[in-house]
Amino acid sequence: MVKSKRGFASMDAEKQRNIASKGGKAAHEKGTAHEFTSDEAREAGRKGGESGKRSVQKV
Repeated sequence: MVKSKRGFASMDAEKQRNIASKGGKAAHEKGTAHEFTSDEAREAGRKGGESGKRSVQKV
């Protein structure tokens, strides 16, 4: 049984991007959007790099 795409998933990529962009802009205007500090961004990048390395080592 194949599920049909509904809602957001049924839209083309450009329309999804447009809606998501509006949401991000609204969050920043409202002041509720998270903004990474340099340290947070560095830590997130390090974790992502480690995660990628692990999956390669398992192969």
